[in-house]
Amino acid sequence: MASHSDTLVVFFGATAGANGGKLGSDEREIILLVWQIVDLHEKKVGKIQQRLIKPDTIELTDQCKEETGLSVEELCKAEPLDTVLQQFQQAVSAEVKALGRSSYTLCVDGPLLIRQAIHPEASKKNLVLPECFYSFVDLKREFHKCCPNAGPVKDLTLPSMCASVIIKQPLCLFPDHKFSLFETVKYKFESGACSKTEAVDSETVIRARGLPWQSSDQDIARFFKGLNIAKGGVALCLNTQGRRNGEALVRFINSEHRDMALERHKHHMGSRYIEVYKATGEEFLKIAGGTSNEVAQFLSKENQVIIRMRGLPFTATQQDVLGFLGPESPVTDGTEGLLFVKYPDGRPTGDAFVLFACEEYAQNALKKHKQILGKRYIELFRSTAAEVQQVLNRYMSTPLISTLPPPPMVPVSTRDCVRLRGLPYTAAIEDILEFMGEHTIDIKPHGVHMVLNQQGRPSGDAFIQMKSADRAFMVTQKCHKKMMKDRYVEVFQCSAEEMSFVLMGGTLNRSGLSPPPCKLPCLSPPTYAAFPAQTAMLSTEAAALYQPPLLATPRTPQPPTHSPAPTLTYYSPQPQLYMNMNMNYTAYYPRYYSIMTVIHITQYDFLYALCSNIIDLLTNLLSINLSPSTVSYFAAPPGSMAAAVAQPAAPVLPQPGALVRMQGLPYSAGVKDILSFFQGYQVTIVNITTH
Repeated sequence: MASHSDTLVVFFGATAGANGGKLGSDEREIILLVWQIVDLHEKKVGKIQQRLIKPDTIELTDQCKEETGLSVEELCKAEPLDTVLQQFQQAVSAEVKALGRSSYTLCVDGPLLIRQAIHPEASKKNLVLPECFYSFVDLKREFHKCCPNAGPVKDLTLPSMCASVIIKQPLCLFPDHKFSLFETVKYKFESGACSKTEAVDSETVIRARGLPWQSSDQDIARFFKGLNIAKGGVALCLNTQGRRNGEALVRFINSEHRDMALERHKHHMGSRYIEVYKATGEEFLKIAGGTSNEVAQFLSKENQVIIRMRGLPFTATQQDVLGFLGPESPVTDGTEGLLFVKYPDGRPTGDAFVLFACEEYAQNALKKHKQILGKRYIELFRSTAAEVQQVLNRYMSTPLISTLPPPPMVPVSTRDCVRLRGLPYTAAIEDILEFMGEHTIDIKPHGVHMVLNQQGRPSGDAFIQMKSADRAFMVTQKCHKKMMKDRYVEVFQCSAEEMSFVLMGGTLNRSGLSPPPCKLPCLSPPTYAAFPAQTAMLSTEAAALYQPPLLATPRTPQPPTHSPAPTLTYYSPQPQLYMNMNMNYTAYYPRYYSIMTVIHITQYDFLYALCSNIIDLLTNLLSINLSPSTVSYFAAPPGSMAAAVAQPAAPVLPQPGALVRMQGLPYSAGVKDILSFFQGYQVTIVNITTH
C-alpha cells in the first residue's frame, strides 16, 4: 500500500530475548507487536492494538520478562506470527479506510524491528510479508533531519526527542512535517558484474564463514534478509581447486547495513551457524572484480539465473551443451548465454556458465545434475556473477606450468624439456618414442622419464629432455593433442627446473605446480647435530678391531675439538639426469618411517677418521629412505667418496653412534633383510626397532 504522509501507523515490537539497541542480535523470535494509527491532519490517534505471538521455542530471558511483563503461560495461548501479521494487515486497512484514506506510512522507532526481526524471521518461516514492511520511515532519522543538533541518530530516544522540543507528547513532534526519508527493503538480490577499477568502501564489506558448500548468492541474500546488499555484492570464495570453501564476501549499500549484518554473527542458515566478520574493499575486489570484456558482456544481461557446469568433456561444443540441457531449460539468447572457461592458451577447463531467464528454467537444468554428456557426468550448481569473475580470473592467470623462483645462485635453465599429459595408463617407453616420431632423434640419452603415482602406477604424465629449446618447441607444435592409442595427449614445453620439481615430489594440477615438500621452508631437511663430545681415547682393544686397511689413508688420532657440529646435506638435482624408468618420481618426502635402525659405533677416533665416508653413507641412506625410489636422483656427486678420503677432513665432533631411519621397506622385510642391506658397510648395528 502506498504511503500517505497524513496517516501514520506507529509500530512497535519485542522479541523473547534482547531488545532495544540489541534487538534481533540473538536470533530470538518476536513475541509482541503493538501499533496505533495517528491522523496528523485531524490530530487524532486511534486505539492502541496489541497482539501476543506464540514463538516456536517458548523461552523468555529475564530481560524480556522485565521489559515486557509477559509470561510463558500467556504466550502459550497466543497465535503464531503468520496469523498475527494477517490480523495486523486487516485491522490497519479497515481503520485507514474508515478515515477515508487509501494509504498510510509505517513509522518505527529505529530500523531494527523491521530489518533485524520481522524480515529475518519471516524469511526463515517462509512467510509473505505485507507490502508496508518494505517501505517505512525511521522516526529518529526524521527528527535528526529537523533537529541536527539533538545528537547522533543512534543515541536518540523518544524522551530525549520530546525534551529537545520541550513537549511531552510524541504526537506533537511533527505537527506539520512531511515525511521524506523513506527507507526501503529490497524484495530480491540483484546480481551484476563488478569491475576491478570500481571503488569499494571497506566499511560496507563483511566476510561470512561456515556457509553450506551448495549455497548460492540468493541463499546468502536470504540469510541477510532485511538488509540491502549492493548490486552484485555477493562473492562466493573458491579454494585452489576452484570449489567453494564455505566463505563469501558481501557488500552492503552503506556502513549502517554492514554494522547490522555484523550483529548476525553466529545466526543460523539451516542447521549451520554462520560467522560474520569485517572485511575490506580490497578483499572484495580480489574475489569479485574482473577486467575481461567477454565476462562483462556475458554478465550484462540483468535478472538472469546463472548455473555453473563442471566436468564437461574437453571436446564439448556449444551445441552439445544446448542439447544436453534440452528444450525444457532454454538458454538465454542461445549460444550467447554460454560462457566456456578456458586456459590462457585456449584449452578448455571443463567448466562453463549458463544464463537462464527465469527460475523455472534453472530448476529444470539443475535436475540434470550428474547426468552423462559423452562419457562424463556433469555437475550443475547455482552460481553468481562474482563466481564467474573469480573462476575466469583464476584460470586466465594460471600459467601452463607454474614455476617457483629458483633458489639463490641457481641459474634458470632453458625450456628444453616437454611434458606429456594424458598418456594411456598402459603406455610404455616404446609407445612414447613411437608417438614422438621423427622427433625421437632429438631426445637426449636416457631423457624419457615416466611419472608414477604414490602406488607406483602410471600417472599419465611423462617428461622428455630434448637437445635444445627449439626442438622442444617443435615437438609441442607437432605433437600437441596427437592421438596415442585411443587418447589424445597434450604436449607442453617446460624447463629442467619444472621437471625437477615434479620428479622430486611436486605435483602438477590445473592450478599449477605444487612444490615438493623439500622446497617448502617449513619442511626443509633437518639439521642433524652431532652427539655430545666425548673425552675417551681409542683403547688398544678398540684399535685392534679397526685396522688401517679399512681406511684409504690412516690418520693420527686427534683430540676432540669444539668446532660446529656437522650437518647432513641434501644434494641438489644434477643438470644431467639419468634415471631408472621404473622409479616413482612423485614420491612424497619427508614422511614418517615404518622401521628404525640404529647404527652404534663406539670407536670415536675411528668415526673421526671415517667422517667423510660416514656422512656420504648416511646421506645416501637418508636419500634412499626419504625418497626410496629415487636413489640415482639424490645420489652423491661422482667421486665424492674418493675426494672425502683423499682430502683432509674438517674437524668433527666425535659421535658415540648414529641413528638411521628407514622408510618404504616391504611389509615382508625382516631383520635379516635389513642386515643384508647394510652388508659391505663398516658399521655395527646395535639395535633394530620397528614401528
